[in-house]
Amino acid sequence: MLGIDTGGTYTDAALFSEKDGLIAKAKALTTRHDLSIGISGALENVLSASGLPADAIGLVSLSTTLATNALVEGQGGRAALVMIGFGPEDLRRDGLADALGSDPVIFLPGGHDVHGNETPLDMTALEAILPELAANVSSFAVAGYFAVRNPSHEIRVRDFIREKSHLPVTCSHELSSKLGGPKRALTTLLNARLVSMIDRLVGACEDHLKHRGIRAPLMVVRGDGALISAAEARLRPIETILSGPAASLVGARYLTGLEDAVVSDIGGTTTDVAVMENGRPRLDADGAVVGGYRTMVEAVAMRTYGLGGDSEVRFDDRGLAARIDLGPRRFVPLSLAAMLHGEAVIGTLERQLRSAHVGRHDGRFAVRTGVPDHLSAGLQPQEATLFARITDIPVALDQLLTVTQQKATLDRLVARGLVHICGLTPSDAMHVLGRQGQWNRQAADLGMQVAMRQRDGTGKPLAGLPEELALRIVERLTRQSAEAILSACLAEDGLGDIDPARSVLIDRALNRQTGIARFALSLDRPLIGLGASAPVYYPAIAEMLSAACAVPDAADVANAVGAVVGQVRSTVTVFVTSPEEGVFIVSGGGDNRRFAEEEAAMAEAEERASRTAHEHARASGAADVVVVLAREIDAPEVEGRRKLMEARIIATASGRPRVSASA
Repeated sequence: MLGIDTGGTYTDAALFSEKDGLIAKAKALTTRHDLSIGISGALENVLSASGLPADAIGLVSLSTTLATNALVEGQGGRAALVMIGFGPEDLRRDGLADALGSDPVIFLPGGHDVHGNETPLDMTALEAILPELAANVSSFAVAGYFAVRNPSHEIRVRDFIREKSHLPVTCSHELSSKLGGPKRALTTLLNARLVSMIDRLVGACEDHLKHRGIRAPLMVVRGDGALISAAEARLRPIETILSGPAASLVGARYLTGLEDAVVSDIGGTTTDVAVMENGRPRLDADGAVVGGYRTMVEAVAMRTYGLGGDSEVRFDDRGLAARIDLGPRRFVPLSLAAMLHGEAVIGTLERQLRSAHVGRHDGRFAVRTGVPDHLSAGLQPQEATLFARITDIPVALDQLLTVTQQKATLDRLVARGLVHICGLTPSDAMHVLGRQGQWNRQAADLGMQVAMRQRDGTGKPLAGLPEELALRIVERLTRQSAEAILSACLAEDGLGDIDPARSVLIDRALNRQTGIARFALSLDRPLIGLGASAPVYYPAIAEMLSAACAVPDAADVANAVGAVVGQVRSTVTVFVTSPEEGVFIVSGGGDNRRFAEEEAAMAEAEERASRTAHEHARASGAADVVVVLAREIDAPEVEGRRKLMEARIIATASGRPRVSASA
């Protein structure tokens, strides 16, 4: 079995068998402009390391942090939101207006009530504006009022948009069966933005597997650690947010054997923290939070922070002593940019060092991400003009930006996922200190020298030597990582109101500050460090937290390992409501049906939920499916008589994925 994890910087691969465990591991750079290059590189490297033929692979499972990273960094394609039965005031709920930003929204009359009864749908406004929208967005999101009780209006709008525009359309009822229209609309909008990204990833993987003659089923890890088929992932890419972190938890338990631990996975863009108890991570009952948005996606109770080896290094010189902060944006490290583009980076840094004046944009470059041209649809004139001046070769910002207003324009291009910024990162600091060496150290040294020319509030340079500034950057990453881990642990303990970055007591404890009252803190379980750079970062982080440190040998490919040891799981909820005495309505998993007897309605709901969950699990590639049923019933007594408000019949179907050959 082959596990592949596509992260923001690296694509990892791991070959695994039920009999022998981990057979081989390998890495390749993630190539965002053409994901197939990174995937094929990792696959070929792991096959070479194992000595196995390609046709020995019987299952391929893919996890990714691309969707998570896109939401954390505010990236994604431009999507139009169609809201049926809602009004403009609903945009103010659950952060929907902030998430929508400048993307278009259309309100249509229609929708249903809690029992599935409809208000007539009117698509006149959509028919008038659809040709214009189709030329300026890459996908559509459709959310209807009480669509989880009757999805017919969403389906009609979806079919109309697909017929006229031929663009991807996501409906809210396809993503969640929970009530809460604005939050469901938010989840649907984010899903629509991610469709093209995950479609490109899955397509790139499928193409290379076909090229190599690998006919094994392709699975994708969901945010709760379960597996779904590639076809399902293309329809519901939002379910792959926290896919990489979820896979890392499964991999962490397999690689360390620890049942109780704090698991922290550092990548290029994010640090993901979760608490594992009795060998299982907790699921977030309220939905995953990524990039500041609470979604309706069931996922592990993972907290994601915009902090990683490739985080932007920011200097705040407003105080007497300059402060260093990292993230949340990901930069392409200067050392990596120079490895890929050579003199375009090295020559510019040398020029900036020779200059008598320190420029505000020194040490930074812009380069196209290489996404398909159609994803740049809808650019404003000033955005299109600036984008045309950025190429596949990094261009220095001191030459690209000629007026102050262009900085905001560039930020919008970055947010759209069209442009990368190259600049100083902790990965560069590690190259300067000699703790990493996979990329171009000369560029890291030059970038550090450019940065240390900046001055603090006293007028002194930030550092006297490149190594001095590099050490301060690494120390800052250690401290911010410790604060992130503490924040996650405190939240799990019900103390989420405490901010470790602002607490004086936590500051004294982490700094081991002496005093008459001495403060100390520690974790009650080991800290498992995962990620390619875990061995160089986590010993110091664990020491700061007074915790035992566990960094497994395969920490760099834990996600890929976790991707192939999980199970397919599908959960379906069917509802029974009673709008009036003697009437029971079954909704979900098919057309609404009315019954005169409660138990007959319950039996129909259980049969429907079981059948639908089983079908979904089989469609997602599960073999030997097992279905478990649960009932949740709200039926208070009113004037001495039981009144059914709502019953939720929950069917969970699970099984290991089918394997097409011995692996």
